[in-house]
Amino acid sequence: MTEATQQDRYRVGGMDCASCAQKIDTAVRRLPGVADVSVSVTAGTMTVHHNGDEALAPAIAKRVTSLGYQIAPLTAAAKPEPEEKACGCCHHDDDHDHAHDHGGHEHHNHHGHDHAHHDHAHHDHGAHDHGSHAHDAADAVPGLHGHDHGPMTGPWWKSAKGRLTIMAGLALAVAWGLGHLFPVYEEWIFAVAMLVGLVPIARRAIMAALVGTPFSIEMLMTIAAVGAVIIGAGEEAATVVFLFLIGELLEGVAAGRARASIQSLSSLVPKTALIEEGGKTTEVPAESLAVGAVILVRPGDRVPADGEIVSGESSIDEAPVTGESTPVVKGMGASVYAGTVNGEAALRVKVTAAAADNTIARVIKLVEEAQESKAPTERFIDRFSRYYTPGVVAVGALVAIVPPLLMGGAWGEWIYKGLAILLIGCPCALVISTPAAIAASLSSGARRGLLLKGGAVLEGFGKVTAVALDKTGTLTEGKPVVTDVVAYGRPEAEVIRLAAALETGSSHPLAKAILDRAAKDGTDVPPADGAKALGGKGVTGIVDGAEILLASAKAAGERVALDDEQSQRIAAFNDDGKTVSVLVAGGAVAGILAMRDEPRADAAAGLKALTDNGIRTVMLTGDNRRTAEAIGRQLGIEVRAELMPEDKQRIVGELKAQGLKVAKVGDGINDAPALAAADVGIAMGGGTDVALETADAASLHGRVADIAAMIALSKRTMANIGQNITIAIGLKAVFLVTTIVGITGLWPAILADTGATVLVTMNALRLLAPSKG
Repeated sequence: MTEATQQDRYRVGGMDCASCAQKIDTAVRRLPGVADVSVSVTAGTMTVHHNGDEALAPAIAKRVTSLGYQIAPLTAAAKPEPEEKACGCCHHDDDHDHAHDHGGHEHHNHHGHDHAHHDHAHHDHGAHDHGSHAHDAADAVPGLHGHDHGPMTGPWWKSAKGRLTIMAGLALAVAWGLGHLFPVYEEWIFAVAMLVGLVPIARRAIMAALVGTPFSIEMLMTIAAVGAVIIGAGEEAATVVFLFLIGELLEGVAAGRARASIQSLSSLVPKTALIEEGGKTTEVPAESLAVGAVILVRPGDRVPADGEIVSGESSIDEAPVTGESTPVVKGMGASVYAGTVNGEAALRVKVTAAAADNTIARVIKLVEEAQESKAPTERFIDRFSRYYTPGVVAVGALVAIVPPLLMGGAWGEWIYKGLAILLIGCPCALVISTPAAIAASLSSGARRGLLLKGGAVLEGFGKVTAVALDKTGTLTEGKPVVTDVVAYGRPEAEVIRLAAALETGSSHPLAKAILDRAAKDGTDVPPADGAKALGGKGVTGIVDGAEILLASAKAAGERVALDDEQSQRIAAFNDDGKTVSVLVAGGAVAGILAMRDEPRADAAAGLKALTDNGIRTVMLTGDNRRTAEAIGRQLGIEVRAELMPEDKQRIVGELKAQGLKVAKVGDGINDAPALAAADVGIAMGGGTDVALETADAASLHGRVADIAAMIALSKRTMANIGQNITIAIGLKAVFLVTTIVGITGLWPAILADTGATVLVTMNALRLLAPSKG
């Protein structure tokens, strides 16, 4: 109906779970002129497509702030008045607008926990970046840190939510003490304690109701707590409110961590670059590099921009971007990516993409977009309360009104019954049932090294029907090992001994593999004289008085002739996806070493556990096709190879389009977009921070079998939640009938609710028992 002619992006602070996103989405969507809204909890962003109406920006800001979240524009609209737009919002966005113009992702207002202690480090940036706006930077401090909802920056106990939870806890403790000293006033004391926590919840409930989410979980909490106080169950009310706040706080802390890590990706790209102009090299900020500039990349430096090599040849470690386990030799005309590490020789590189479009920036953007487009998983309990709350309220109202009006009942008696029904219906046991089960499962998982981020994730795991796994570091160990040694005219140990002599002191993964093997066999390695690397081809040196060369098959073939048997051997190793080095001594082939990143010991069993459950498995890797297929044959898994980060994300999308619920398992930055796009992303232990944070779950021990274990845990939890809801509702139904008939009054009903709460909690705690799995 509304034509969308323009889109604005906002940074929204304080969202920490799917229902937050849902509320904001509903509220903003109802504004006139808005065509579409997408909200990402993890990125902390919102994109609004609208018809370009001037008055819309302040209206959006007002809506979002009224719900208790902070909002600041990320991109100035296409009109030349970002200033006014900023003022219309709230007074602290100026510095973000400008920060964004210099492509500086790093200093958004959530600077992650690492910077929390630098006392607003990012406002200093503001002051340097644009002198004219120095005063804004100063004003911004209270604006950023004094908010009502959720951690934007800083440790959790400094956030508004953290303080509220602590206050509510203290109030509860004080009330308990005072209540025992002055039993006469106990009710009132607890009522006050409850209000400490309830007022903010109630405020959010009312705001949400006004903008289209009348039956939020906050509303349920509010009705239940107020009802409880009216009929004298203040203690229960205060406790329930406190438990509710703790649950919310934990979700907030997890969400803040995830955001900081996405931003930290940009630190992979160096801040400065050496640019060549008129025969001189000068150091400039990497962000300022224009397409077409020629930069010098010294050995061991990170590449500051995407580009292609103009001169030089070197091996480049692309693990940060493609996850490829062994460095790749690149020469003239080959393309290099920002954030990868240059090996042993200097390169001159012509820049092909501006800082905002380089590989890492694209990965960050892919991750944020994938998270925005992923519909927030509505928690089962939220869906349930959408129908349950209005139902209870309606029944209570009917009971209070109908008998006196139509059957001449006494008003007092029936209103009391109506209130009793509200209380019986009070979803305390229900509200606690899910979090209790989920908390128990999360901690029992954590004890086994299975970290799941929150309930929605746990619920999602049980529905998984396809698992896509990264190869390097997930299905394989992530570092090459020597798999075969073929010796010619001397013992195998001698081949290892000579090869290790040349590789001593090198940090190249293949060199490490040879040195590890020598150490394992207890070989004493002789010193090599004048050992030197032949850029990307191999190493040469003098050992025991003879000249020795260890090089790739191609480079060795240029020095000595390989006979047919040797060539066939090498070809066979290559077909198995192994990297081959040839040792040449005294002008003849002395030995052949084959190396490969081998499958983890438990990979085959772990994959079998998944396929036995009828789950489809696929391997997605950036590695070369030959290696990937060799490993795939060994493990019996479908293979897709030579993929860039966006390809992995695309394939996950294709699997989802076939109606599969996809879990993606990976450990590298190159997996981050796919992890974010999948229904469930799982990071393998020891992976990069970014993988761990973008993922919904992590396996600390990095066992492939852990994936099946997580799925089993999820199924047990969902079954348990089902039982809990049955217990709670069963008891309620019984008392509902007896109350209306008049057999029982309020007390039995409240005891029933407390009883249900206890039963439900006990049942949930069964999940803590280590499973048979």
